[in-house]
Amino acid sequence: MDKRNSNACFNSRSSAKLTLFLPCFFCVIQCREVMTEHILTESPTPPQFPTYRNGVRRIMLGIVLGTLTGLICAIISACIVRLVIKYLNRTPILKGPVVFSSKIDPKTLQSALSKENQLLGSSPNGKYYRTVLYNGLAVALKRLEPLETGSPETQNKSVKRGIQQELETLATIRHRNLMTLRAYVREHSRFSLVYDYMTNGSLEDAMNRVRENQLQLGWEIRHHIAVGVIKGLSYLHFSCNPRILHYNLKPTNIMLDADFEPRLADCGLAKLLPNLDRAASSYTAPECFQSCRYTDKSDVFSFGMILTILLTGRDPMDPFFGEAASGGSLVRWLRHLQQAGETREALDKSILGEEGEEDEMLMAVRIAVACLSDLPADRPSSDELVPMLTQLHSF
Repeated sequence: MDKRNSNACFNSRSSAKLTLFLPCFFCVIQCREVMTEHILTESPTPPQFPTYRNGVRRIMLGIVLGTLTGLICAIISACIVRLVIKYLNRTPILKGPVVFSSKIDPKTLQSALSKENQLLGSSPNGKYYRTVLYNGLAVALKRLEPLETGSPETQNKSVKRGIQQELETLATIRHRNLMTLRAYVREHSRFSLVYDYMTNGSLEDAMNRVRENQLQLGWEIRHHIAVGVIKGLSYLHFSCNPRILHYNLKPTNIMLDADFEPRLADCGLAKLLPNLDRAASSYTAPECFQSCRYTDKSDVFSFGMILTILLTGRDPMDPFFGEAASGGSLVRWLRHLQQAGETREALDKSILGEEGEEDEMLMAVRIAVACLSDLPADRPSSDELVPMLTQLHSF
């Protein structure tokens, strides 16, 4: 790699010097030819004034032509140098493990990929595994479904380089409420992503256990989860350069650590990988159906759905919301109750407690409804939502 960079640097300097020298070189050559021709054709008789003027014109014309020729050659040379440097500095397509953590050894990771691991779950995007490396470190492995090998897009090496560069960018992101990419592996047309293992699984897993009375999550913990999710989303939208849109925010992509601290997973992957599942769901903003346009306010709509689930404890796919009496969806049902002044009926009965907490939850319902507005412009931004949620107790 150093040798290649050294050669690229040497070629760049040499070409730069050549670019500066060429105009002068061509100018001198042109002037020399004109002056030689003028001397050879000069008569032995004393020069006349018109002949002198013609000679000066020819010399000036030679200078202009030489300058133009040198300038054109310099531009062409500069373009060639730029293309050569771009070619030499292009990102190589890497195979095998690419590791961003000192705790993970590439060889042990490669071995972990080849053995049977504990299946944590699956989705249209791929399967999730828990694996333990030889040093005892437990990691979560997301093995994505293979890319569509028949697609010309996935056969293009520049696309693969683009995916690789984006993954390396995602690996540099550090925030308490974001899952950090520790490593990735590209095998043929498949990507496998390595993250820290989260002991409490996903928010989807936690809420399912709550509905089955296997887990108790009070309002304090649910509020803590909501605040963490919006802080992570705000960081992606306003602190990253360039900013990152999640594109696929839903409970299965929100992981919970041992203290129920939420961490957003799969940030930006729905846009990054060509055939990653982006199927419409209950968490998809309406503008994505209408115009296929996705903005940061689309992420906010998805957050509104997550906040609604935390408040109501209900699954948006519950058959209840398919009935006409409920309005046909969780969103319409919640709006109807709020307009009718019956917001309390929407709250999860298992978290109704002190009067102060109930007031906070009712205010949180208003925030959720605002996030679920049909028009993106009517939704608050993620950075506005952070103080709104963190300061609920002051309302």
